Amino acid sequence: MRFSDRRQAGRALARRLRTLADEGALPDPVVLALPRGGVAVAREVADALGAPLDVIVVRKIGAPSHEEFAVGALAGDGVPLFDPRTLRMLGLDLGDLTAVVERERAELRRRERVYRQGRAAPELAGRTVIVVDDGLATGATARAALRSVRRRAPARTVLAVPVCSPEGAASLAGEADDVVCLHRPAGFLAVGEWYDDFAQLTDEDVLAALHPPAGPGATGEGPGRGGAAGV
Repeated sequence: MRFSDRRQAGRALARRLRTLADEGALPDPVVLALPRGGVAVAREVADALGAPLDVIVVRKIGAPSHEEFAVGALAGDGVPLFDPRTLRMLGLDLGDLTAVVERERAELRRRERVYRQGRAAPELAGRTVIVVDDGLATGATARAALRSVRRRAPARTVLAVPVCSPEGAASLAGEADDVVCLHRPAGFLAVGEWYDDFAQLTDEDVLAALHPPAGPGATGEGPGRGGAAGV
């Protein structure tokens, strides 16, 4: 299974979730997207469910000497989550990562301010919270997001992605009440390989998806709802 772009992947994911909602499995839903790439997918899900859409910003924590190599993740005001095995392999301790964590927390807060535009974070207590991303590889960012959500006392948590690694999905079985993944390829290498269009999103694209035009004449087109997209 391949997806043409995030919008098409979002529609496919929305159909699966709509079935669960019709069965009564997703009462009082709120959709939280992992930006940037997850927002284009989540817009389709929120529209199909008639649910509010917001973001949960998560930042990967990279190794100081190789920032693309993730050693942990950070969400909200929570403490960073690190992979102890990776830290041992790289010979790092928490003190080595202080500067990286501070920088990523600052960027996390900047993105929250930009995306929310002064709005308060949604109330999650007692609700079904559906965390959406454009795909799942190791599960590090999704784990941080789900733990941040759980601190806000939801009734139920669901992680929903169009494509995932079987290992990543299995590792999150205890973090969410349900993991919904349309495609779990055995030969998974990276999320982007399962999309024909996996272009990067900008902050402006995220805002367009979070705040689409309303009223007569609104097309819903544009980077946030269309085929361009994510990280």
